[in-house]
Amino acid sequence: MSSIPNRTLPPLNPLKAFEAAARHNSLTLAAEELNVSQVAVSRQVRVLEDYMGVTLFRRLNRGIELTREGILLFKGVGQAFQDIEDATKTVSRRGQRNILAIQSYVTFSRGWLMTRLGDFHKAHPRIEVRLSSSPEAADFDTDNLDAAIRGGDGNWPGLHAEKLADMELIPVCSPGFLAENPLDRIEDLAKVKLLHSMARPKDWSSWLESVDAKFAPKNRLLFENSALAYEGALMDLGVAIANRHFVQTQLRAGTLVAPFEHGCRTGESYYLTWPNDEAPSSPLLKFLDWIRIHFAPDDTEDPDQSLETVPSESRSGLST
Repeated sequence: MSSIPNRTLPPLNPLKAFEAAARHNSLTLAAEELNVSQVAVSRQVRVLEDYMGVTLFRRLNRGIELTREGILLFKGVGQAFQDIEDATKTVSRRGQRNILAIQSYVTFSRGWLMTRLGDFHKAHPRIEVRLSSSPEAADFDTDNLDAAIRGGDGNWPGLHAEKLADMELIPVCSPGFLAENPLDRIEDLAKVKLLHSMARPKDWSSWLESVDAKFAPKNRLLFENSALAYEGALMDLGVAIANRHFVQTQLRAGTLVAPFEHGCRTGESYYLTWPNDEAPSSPLLKFLDWIRIHFAPDDTEDPDQSLETVPSESRSGLST
């Protein structure tokens, strides 16, 4: 079994003092930058010289001058410190109060949030949104996040949960699929392929149970997440079970239709969450105000209006 050799680094505080002195070509300016005395900087440089066994600076009456060994060391150390600074800036949001890092489910991001982020950017052009997606709950202790979208009952210890919308399930398919596969009765769903999300395996059974369906679906096509199932419906692959909020755009455009009027409330909701023990950042407060407006009742499409794209003869409701 191979072993990874240990690093042999010089003492870092003396190395930091040397880098500052070499960059400024001055012990005085290095001391001002590091907020220590000139004597302290000089002492740290001598510690490094003793450690390496070489002279790094020539002490002159007018100041200091790098030796050949000092020049070689500064080239490597200076670049290394710059790389560390650049990497830290990339990862850290310290001092960058106009960054908003949000984690969301793929389906929420693609079905609702991304279509509206342009509006948020117009309202707040100086806020840089960093959107990531994950099926897992956010870990605020390790993830560099301001907030996360989460589905459930809103009861998560240590988190503030701002309710956005209830989950309501409806079957959807493309107009072309419906034309070739008339769905006049609930039982007709047994004749077509039902598109399932493996991330939400109970959605179809919940909806079918809510309409007292007398059959169990056997013709299934499974997708990793709901967003892919919706795309499958758009491509005429079958009937997907969708959260109404996430297909409003397609329903309005007529690229998807809802063959049955009934919507099933799951008892779950979507929430914007962040740690209880942390005050929300200014960008998060602006995002919260914005998303509250978009999830207000007048932003939710009337279920009857969303079904206007479906011919009435193809919407016989819950007839069994």
